[in-house]
Amino acid sequence: MDKPVTTSAQETALACLDGIQPLLSAWTRTIFDFGETAWREYQSAAWYVDRLKREGFSVEEGSGGMPTAFCAHWTNGAGPTVGMYAEYDAVPGNCQDAVTVRQPRPGLGAEAGGHTDPHSGLGIASLGGLLATKAAMQRHDIQGTLRFTGEPAEKVRGSKPIHAAKGYYDGLAGMISFHPFYMLPLCNTARWDTHCGAAYAMIYRFVCDEPENWVRASDGAPIPQAHSAVRAPGANDALMTMYMASKALRDSMLPHQGGWSISEAILTAGQATADNLPAGLAEIQYMIRVPTIGMAEQVTAVLDRNAAAAAAISGCRYERHWVSKSRPGLANHAMAGIAYEALSTVGPPRWDQVARTIAREIQVNAGGTATENPFIEELERLISPQEAEAVLRRDLPPSQVNSTSDDYTDMSWHAPTARFYVARPALRSANGSTYPSWVMNALGGIPATIDPMVICAAKTVALTALRLLEDQTARDAAKDEFTTRTGGGVGGSNWIAPLCDYDPPINFRWPEYVTTARGRDWWIPSNA
Repeated sequence: MDKPVTTSAQETALACLDGIQPLLSAWTRTIFDFGETAWREYQSAAWYVDRLKREGFSVEEGSGGMPTAFCAHWTNGAGPTVGMYAEYDAVPGNCQDAVTVRQPRPGLGAEAGGHTDPHSGLGIASLGGLLATKAAMQRHDIQGTLRFTGEPAEKVRGSKPIHAAKGYYDGLAGMISFHPFYMLPLCNTARWDTHCGAAYAMIYRFVCDEPENWVRASDGAPIPQAHSAVRAPGANDALMTMYMASKALRDSMLPHQGGWSISEAILTAGQATADNLPAGLAEIQYMIRVPTIGMAEQVTAVLDRNAAAAAAISGCRYERHWVSKSRPGLANHAMAGIAYEALSTVGPPRWDQVARTIAREIQVNAGGTATENPFIEELERLISPQEAEAVLRRDLPPSQVNSTSDDYTDMSWHAPTARFYVARPALRSANGSTYPSWVMNALGGIPATIDPMVICAAKTVALTALRLLEDQTARDAAKDEFTTRTGGGVGGSNWIAPLCDYDPPINFRWPEYVTTARGRDWWIPSNA
């Protein structure tokens, strides 16, 4: 099959990206080394804001009430507006240096933040596509506007439901969503019908602020902390009761059909000395990934009951705070076709002998055996959206419309959205075993192994954006499909409105980096 013919503007964008590839490589490593986690991506967001301003964009900092979010615009006259975005949050407990052995970044421990997906490459690839599109628009006098949002806290599906509810995706001719491949068959392709599902995330906070009400004081224990007194169980016991009860009842929360998962993370615990004082504060976060909003609501009802019971029997009160309420994704075949055509024009990423030598070294250092071709074969192959869809559906019941989890889905209800994937480096196993997580994290930071993904994705983003800007027929087809699927567009009969009815959850004890007399350190801050 012959590759599609590119326009002069698209050729300009491709040449631009070839020219700035060393910069993209350096920028990817910069964000990788920041390794900042959800809601605390201060350096990463500041870096993007500074870069965008240098490139001539106007930037709203702290967009949507989120300190580490932003919204940038660049306009070249009246015309369609195309959206792109960056993610840049890392994951606690995954601090890995860009080296071929298991080793945290200098001066830090493994418990600090590190990039897993990697969002460092995701964000810079989209930025590269943005800058190349701008260069082509300037050279060929293409009318229109580019909108580029900074999306913090993706790992907890944080910013996009908030941005969506506040109108940051409205008025777009199309939104371009790129993600590094994370599961087969979604490798070098675009999603077709089965988009990601809904997700709710919340924090249950247990507070023991009236421990004196647990029992009546006796003559022998006139003060609460007396060593002979009975003390309230406190917040730690409430949290552990919640944790164990929810684990025990998990099988009774939802039917045993369709793909769904419930994950938890203990954010804080303790806040008491070894004296006879009960723990005053403990928090646990739940993430519910399900195909439908109804399923998310059902799980939430069970968790609410568990929290109330855990608090009651532990001498505490509880609060529930939302982290995310995101909608399932909406397909758009026209947009998927535009993105996949762009990816087909670019071709899949390729890894040279330098990258393969590095990969073999990692295979050995991870306890495996070096192989002639260390990468899995699918990384350098394209798979059409329709073929990938067919493979994906093999393991899903016919009634399940959405599967897996990502918060780009909120964008899809406000603008025609393409969701495409480009292969990130992943090693084949010689004996069928799974490599430890540090291997994937390291491959996402070493320039020779991650750069092929970044440049391929950047070119795909640019070609997709320019197609939307230059081709009104393609643009209209995407809009018409969006209007049909939503029953009239935004506010239509089949449209799902934003679920976000909460403030940005920025004041919780999210872990972050601090500067101390010892240097840079990893810390859980005091409650805001």
